[in-house]
Amino acid sequence: MQNIKNDNSVKQDEGRLAVIERIKKLEAEGIFDVDVEIDPPTVPLTPDKVDYLKEKLSSRIKTTFVNRVAKKYIDNLIRDKKLIIKSVEGMENLVNLNCGAVIICNHFNAFDNFAIQKVYELSGQEKKRKLFKVIREGNYTSFKGLYGVFFRNCNTLPLSSVFTTMKNFNSAVKKILARGDYILIYPEQAMWWNYKKVRPFKIGAFDMAAKNNVPVLPIFISFEDSDIMGKDGFYVQEYTIHIMPPVYPKENITAKENAAYMLDRSYKLFKDKYAEAYGEEL
Repeated sequence: MQNIKNDNSVKQDEGRLAVIERIKKLEAEGIFDVDVEIDPPTVPLTPDKVDYLKEKLSSRIKTTFVNRVAKKYIDNLIRDKKLIIKSVEGMENLVNLNCGAVIICNHFNAFDNFAIQKVYELSGQEKKRKLFKVIREGNYTSFKGLYGVFFRNCNTLPLSSVFTTMKNFNSAVKKILARGDYILIYPEQAMWWNYKKVRPFKIGAFDMAAKNNVPVLPIFISFEDSDIMGKDGFYVQEYTIHIMPPVYPKENITAKENAAYMLDRSYKLFKDKYAEAYGEEL
């Protein structure tokens, strides 16, 4: 895709405009966790279709190869200014994290995942720890093309509507965090394209951290128009990635209480960072 600088004559993509209208309608109704994209139908994920811990040799080979392809893909996006990381603040909070952790981030673009991946690589943690990403069931079972390959092979942890698969998911999460790796999960649940405000958090990410006695690392991405317009008729966004101090579970309280505490604390950090970044209270 060739970007067009400062060209307001480019017609805005009808699909994008429809997504914006759906977001406006849901926001007015106070509903913040519904998908606004037209995703492929979800096929139930059965246990035999996913190897969470890459215990099979074939899984490890595919993961190694596809991760290399994905890194090159992300680097090309950055080179071509389709993904613009303007700055990173608080990198020390990731650099100095010496245990397994649940990373949370606001979800507003398919590329925010790539931005987190790049920051993780730049932090130097890639040499010591793996970064896993929790994804929706349909992204794993139904997505076609290159993104489908990424979803199935780039250290992803797909959720599932099948009970036995979720038992395997939870077992894998426990092992991943215990050995010191990271898991990225979006607490807002659904992706809302270029939506700047902080949406309510679901408890899942914090329950995961509390049950496994690991911290939550909050990352908030603020963004603004660049001077580069894409062929969809919208300006490419410049990201500022704010890595905030980790929120550790408290001692001598239950996992349920810790999950609620870490959710509330992380949400306040997001709200405060939003106000700082955009100059307005949420």
